[in-house]
Amino acid sequence: MPKRPFVAFLCGLILPTLLVTSSPVSAQSSEIDRLQNEIDNRSNRIAEIDAEIAAYEADLAEVGGEKRTLQSAIAKLELERKKVNSEISKTETLISSTDLEISKLALEISRTETDIDNTQAAVSAIIRQEYQSGQSNLVELLLGQEHLSQFWSRLDAHQNVRETLSGKVEELNTYQEIITGKRDNSEDKRNELSTLKDQYTGQTEVLANNKSEQAKLLEVTKSEEKNYQQLLASKQEVREQIIKEMRDFESKLQFILDPTTIPTAGTAVFKWPLANIIITQYFGGTEFAARNAAVYGGRAYHPGVDFGTPRGSAIYAPLSGTVRATGNTDIVPGCYSWGKWTLIDHANGLSTLYAHQDVVSVSPGQSVGTGEIIGYSGSTGYSTGPHLHFTVYAKDGVSVRKFNEIKTSTSCGPASTPVAATDAYLDPMLYLPQ
Repeated sequence: MPKRPFVAFLCGLILPTLLVTSSPVSAQSSEIDRLQNEIDNRSNRIAEIDAEIAAYEADLAEVGGEKRTLQSAIAKLELERKKVNSEISKTETLISSTDLEISKLALEISRTETDIDNTQAAVSAIIRQEYQSGQSNLVELLLGQEHLSQFWSRLDAHQNVRETLSGKVEELNTYQEIITGKRDNSEDKRNELSTLKDQYTGQTEVLANNKSEQAKLLEVTKSEEKNYQQLLASKQEVREQIIKEMRDFESKLQFILDPTTIPTAGTAVFKWPLANIIITQYFGGTEFAARNAAVYGGRAYHPGVDFGTPRGSAIYAPLSGTVRATGNTDIVPGCYSWGKWTLIDHANGLSTLYAHQDVVSVSPGQSVGTGEIIGYSGSTGYSTGPHLHFTVYAKDGVSVRKFNEIKTSTSCGPASTPVAATDAYLDPMLYLPQ
């Protein structure tokens, strides 16, 4: 076959493909660019909202450092509401941006599928042409030409076709890798979208709780400072009694810890349960516990770690596990205890408690993965300010009881709470990242 027909064949193979696909591919590319611009605009808006949230958090820290007065309590609630509104706005923007990213990925997948179809067609055409042209060995090819120049032209043309075929096959493999990556990315974005929608629901609930708490506070105190201070004193007195009864009950529980059933101390088996870590009180005989021994049943002992965090902060499961129980001691008037809490069992022999939550986002029996949102921080129960109380137990040593099983005279009555023998309480810092 002369070289010219081969060249004509290659041009005929490539040019129609370009002409047929250039218009739709160009339209897809324009739409992809438009979507990317919108995604970039939302990213800029998210940066602005993050700055707003940071400003509110700084203001909250300042108000939180002031003396506890009715005015400061109302000011804190109003700042919290503004902050949560900004967080809701951020989540809405993230949802919108993720929707756009999913649409963009769908177009990119479609465009890549078109590229794959065109490349497969080109490969098929090359193979078909090679088959139709027949295969000759070098001797036959040489003897079949009148002039040596014709032999070299023919050989060169065959080589060009084979190189084109090899290039198309490599191109096809590249497109297949691209489309696999795009599809995986699309699935990740859909999962992210589902998480964001759940987060929006949780944040909306935090906002509703904030408004309800402010209305209730104003109703109870009648906007009088003396009434507010009396309320604080009453809460503390009841809290001290509840904790004393709890510690007396737990000190009588029998439990011998088998060290082989739990991770070795100093092994970081947990991730942090919050995005930003500020530790306000450690486990055991802390300075605060020493100054307020009555709060811990007469002992200078704090059975967990407190993380200072603004109201509405997402709480993440530090390790996969199963939700054993959830509760809300606030359902019983005058029960100033854990407020809204969650107890999770882990496969490594440990259980973890998350207390004073504003919103609990999981249910008993539910499996949770590491890093999954399980609730939002708050100041429910007895709490001097928004924070997360995090307790680690030896799983075999903790159970869930009604308060009236602990002592029938307790003001908490039918509310439930985790209880554990003293030896079942473990220092969370031994299992968190250093």
